[in-house]
Amino acid sequence: MGKDYYNILGVAKGADDAELKKAYRKLAMKWHPDKNPDNRATAEAKFKDVSEAYEVLSDPEKRQVYDAYGEEGLKAGGGPGGPAGAGAHHFNFRSADDIFKDVSNVAQQQQQQQQQQR
Repeated sequence: MGKDYYNILGVAKGADDAELKKAYRKLAMKWHPDKNPDNRATAEAKFKDVSEAYEVLSDPEKRQVYDAYGEEGLKAGGGPGGPAGAGAHHFNFRSADDIFKDVSNVAQQQQQQQQQQR
């Protein structure tokens, strides 16, 4: 059985982008290894899980595959016996800093759009 990314982030299956982003930021800050020097190994593992969950659920294509086939479907490249074959791994996990930058850029773009609409 694969990981439950919704459970990892503590969101419902129908969570929208804003809910995902909020949950990710909260958990990433909580489990960042620099904030947990006394329990670094656990924090690193949790931080990796949180980042992985956000990486998948924030990408519409990956989320669709995940919802249909679970983590195993992602590893298989799109479902059982998917185009990449069993065992292929197509994740391109980014650092938390890269994800934070993306989240910040989206927020800035949304603010600019709102200001232009006024």
